[in-house]
Parts: sequence; C-alpha cells; structure tokens
Amino acid sequence: MNLNTLFMLSIVLVISVIAQTVTQKLKLPTVTGYVLIGVFFGKSLLGFFDETFLINVDIINDLALGAMAFTIGSELKKSLFKQLGKSIFFIAFFESFIAFIFVFVAMYLWEPDKLYQALVLGAVASATAPAATVVVLNQYKARGALTSTILAVVGIDDAIALIIFVFASTIAKSTLIGEHISYLKVIMQPIIEIGGSFLLGIIVAFVVNFLFKKVRSPEDVLVRVTLAIFFIFGVSITFDFSELLAVMAFAAVLVNINPLLNNRFLKVTTYLGPLFFAMFFILAGSKLDIKLIPVIGIMGLIYFLSRFAGKYLGATLGAFIGGAPKVVRKYVGLGLIPQVGVAVAMAIIVDKTFGNGDFGEPGILLSKIVINVLLLTTIATEVIGPLLTKYAITKADERNI
Repeated sequence: MNLNTLFMLSIVLVISVIAQTVTQKLKLPTVTGYVLIGVFFGKSLLGFFDETFLINVDIINDLALGAMAFTIGSELKKSLFKQLGKSIFFIAFFESFIAFIFVFVAMYLWEPDKLYQALVLGAVASATAPAATVVVLNQYKARGALTSTILAVVGIDDAIALIIFVFASTIAKSTLIGEHISYLKVIMQPIIEIGGSFLLGIIVAFVVNFLFKKVRSPEDVLVRVTLAIFFIFGVSITFDFSELLAVMAFAAVLVNINPLLNNRFLKVTTYLGPLFFAMFFILAGSKLDIKLIPVIGIMGLIYFLSRFAGKYLGATLGAFIGGAPKVVRKYVGLGLIPQVGVAVAMAIIVDKTFGNGDFGEPGILLSKIVINVLLLTTIATEVIGPLLTKYAITKADERNI
C-alpha cells in the first residue's frame, strides 16, 4: 500500500515520540534514540521508509540544516571570545584539524586507491556535536572554566569543520572525475566558495537588520527568519556556495550587530528546530544499510579510534599552546567526542553531492560508505561521549548536582 507523504511524516513524528520516551528511561541522548529508531524503521530492517519517500521529504533536511546552522552561528558572540580568550581558537583549530589528519591518514592507509574517500571521511570526522554535550552539562548544572570552554569550542569547531569539508570535497570531486588536480584550483575554488558563502551571509544579515529590526510579533518573525534562510539556501545552491556556512555567517553577524533581533529569530528556530531535528535524524538513521556492515565494520572501528585520538590529542595540544588553565588542558578533549549533528549534516550533503550519479558508481558508493560509517560510529560516540563528558566535569569539580 502506497501511503502519502504527509501521512508518512506523521508516522515519523509518532516514532520520534517513542524514541524520546525510550531514551529518557534509558538516560541516553535523544538524538541517539532518533538515529537508532530510524535504523529500525529504515531500509535495512522494516523497510518502512523507501527511497521514494526519502527523496520526497528532502526539504526536511534543508530546514533542519538551516536551523542547525543558525543556532551554531548565534553562539559566535564577541563577548564570549573576550571572556574566554585565545585558547578556545587554538583548541577548536587543533582538535578539528588533527582529527581530520588522523582519520584521513588512517583511511588512506586502509584503502590507498581511494584518496577521495579518505578526504571526505576525514572532513566529516572533524566536526563535533554540541547537542549531546550540552545535554550533559545542563543535566549536571556544570559551571566553570572547563564547561565554558567546551561550549565555546563546539560552536567554533563546526565552523572550522565546514571549511575543512569544502576543501576536502573539492579535491574529492576532481579525483573522482579523473581531472588533473590543479593546486591553484584546489586553493581558489574553496576560497571562492567559502568567501562567497560568508559574503552572502553578511550581506543578508545587514539587509535583514535594516528591514526588520523593529519586528516583534512572533508570527512576523517566523516569516522573516524563514524568508532569510530560504533565500540564503536558494542563492547558495545557485552559485555553489556552502548553505551551512552562509546561514552560520548570517546568524553570527546578526547576533553581533543586533542581539535583540537575533534572539527573536533564535526563539523561532529553538521552537521549530526540535521538530525538524527529530525528523532529520530519524530519516538519516533510516539510510543505514546493514548489508554494508561486513564491508565497513573494521573501517568504522579504525575511523572511530583515529577520530577519538585526533580529537583528544588535538584539544590537549591546543589548550597547551593557547595557555588554557590546567583543568582545561587535562579534560577538554573528553568533552568533544560526540559527532551526531553537523557531521550527519555533512554526510547528507555528501549523499546529495556524490550519490546522484554525477560521479559514477564510485561516487554513489562513497555516499553510502560515508553515511553508514558515520551512523555506525555515531551509536558508539553518542553513548561513550556523554559518559566521558560527565567524567570530565566531575573530575574538574564543575558539577553542581
């Protein structure tokens, strides 16, 4: 029986309620429940969500990605950087970049003939998920230097990860189509894409501030924030900019030139975000292909271990170079392990970019490998990550419960 798309989406939301209930009882992060229940109802097990349905609801991914990018950008306030100093930049850079290098090298050694695969998996590994970490910090009412540093780093980290991803995917595309890798192109194309994304976000932020700074009604704010994000996505797709970077730049500029308007926009994304996030992660989980587990089982383990080592060592090195307090140097790496969030968002972008057939069978296989490696290891990082964060804030004596 063919069910219409809206009816299927209502079932997705019913499933999300079930996931919330189960994860609360098991004291697991909600996003973990979304991914796992998505796997259960996806093509590998029950097969309830087929490819046609997933294509029909692709707009859900865009809405969730827009809300996610806006939330990240809204964290990038000047006051936060002044408060925490230069150490957060060093920590964010080194933990992102070294995780990328570790995973890239490990994946390249695993399959030397697939440079493009190593690059993309390395880029995806550089991101850290704020959701699970924030839940733990809030649950234990954590306060202190370590807690503040972790919260700041996970916001900046995602911006750095997106920039790494743009460079890596550019080289991967050239490799897949058999094009000679021009170093000038490798440098210039990502710079144009990143620069264009930031410029678009900045321009839209100033225009929105000029036109809508007096808007107060929640209904009016909803229309305008949706308008801004849709416009940014539309222009980004047309000119091959990064939608996530553009929306993030938009929010980052807006929060610094007009915090009041940004807060009104953020309220809308805060209220609507959970709705789209629930559907986003459930639908992402449904893409897991169990038949590929024998192929990616060892690869997934290597990815997990190399990413863990890169995040921990990179964060520790960054904290040392940045002159962070001793407690931060000792424990900050343990709060940066979860990856579901922007990493899943990048995997979805990989699926849309490489899985559409433009890069042949290798591109399609790459999209499948990336989403499946990520989903398999996400289950581990979302269980282990929160436990390590709890251990870190306990040892740092920043728990208040």
